[in-house]
Amino acid sequence: MNIYATIDAANQLSSFCIRLLCNSQIYICQSLPYYPASAVYRNISIPLNHLYSVMAKWGEGDPRWIVEERADATNVNNWHWTERDVTSWSQDAINSLLLGLRVEGEEGSCEITDVSNIDGEASINNRKGKLIYFYEWVVKASWTGTNKMGIKYKGTVEIPNLSDENDMDDLDICARLCKDQPNTPLTDLMRKEGVKKIRMALGNYVKHLKTEFSQGMILQTENAFNKQNQETQAKVKLDKTQIGSSTTKNAPNTGVKISTVSLTMKDTFLTSSEELYRVFLNQEMVQAFTHLAAFVDGCSGGKFRLLEGNVHGQFAELIPDQKIVMKWRFSSWPAGHAATVILNFVNQGSETELILEARGVPSNEEERMKVGWQRYYFDAIKQTFGYGARLC
Repeated sequence: MNIYATIDAANQLSSFCIRLLCNSQIYICQSLPYYPASAVYRNISIPLNHLYSVMAKWGEGDPRWIVEERADATNVNNWHWTERDVTSWSQDAINSLLLGLRVEGEEGSCEITDVSNIDGEASINNRKGKLIYFYEWVVKASWTGTNKMGIKYKGTVEIPNLSDENDMDDLDICARLCKDQPNTPLTDLMRKEGVKKIRMALGNYVKHLKTEFSQGMILQTENAFNKQNQETQAKVKLDKTQIGSSTTKNAPNTGVKISTVSLTMKDTFLTSSEELYRVFLNQEMVQAFTHLAAFVDGCSGGKFRLLEGNVHGQFAELIPDQKIVMKWRFSSWPAGHAATVILNFVNQGSETELILEARGVPSNEEERMKVGWQRYYFDAIKQTFGYGARLC
């Protein structure tokens, strides 16, 4: 005798249950074959042999089937498959990470001058509260080597298997000299040191993919949200109690005084003050001159993080085309300490003088601060956007 179950899909939350009538008892199935969630089922009969898992009485089913209330009724319990396409972002990130990548040695230097092809796709998926990353890329680039005598050589780099299925150590990175070029020791430099830097750069791409773009993929349930609120309120209450008690008993001062200095730097850029001002606040332009993925919220109070997180801070004051004031710090500085960096843009017609004032720089970091700003900001901006070259 065939026994049939019915699907009740009156629920509008893309969740449905299986009810089995047998010996006057109603049972609920703990799991079932896949049926498209987008379809609407009303009293559709399916053979019992499709219900291949253990049955439980109504009310005793798998808790994953319980529709927990959410204010927005979105993907309850993170049960349904959600997907975020990050192909376009990935192409931009890989390009910025590789373009301008440079290695130096006794033989000379090599630099990636063009990323000609980034072919593939990438996405982040959430299923049952678990994030799954898919990416598969074929990358082709060109490099230029310059020996100590100033002679230039051309070469290519090909990466055929940048994929979630391969570890970074398993990547095939092929650096070779163009066929019409004479042999040069710079090829070995690119194959050894260049390949190491490329592998590191692509590792940073995967790292940023799994941190920056996983935000918001797993939705918080109402119960979890309420629990978090309760914990936060309890912490606030505790903090208030501690603050109240501190008026009667002085807490010991555990802070460490940091010796600081102030410094000033100047440089001239062959561009308008409007354009130079925009370079520091536009995320794509920052990624271009640092050659690394970066986060820049270019508004007053907005935060920034660049150079693989080694530099971060917040914009404190912005006067368009004239001044930027920021709280700026190396990640290695003592926790909570930041220097105040002021950038003044002085318009001088066809060029702009940039005056940097920094206050509160740890004394032992003064030289590092100067070298870092000169190399990774001033020189990099000139090289990337051509603001250091005079046209005759």
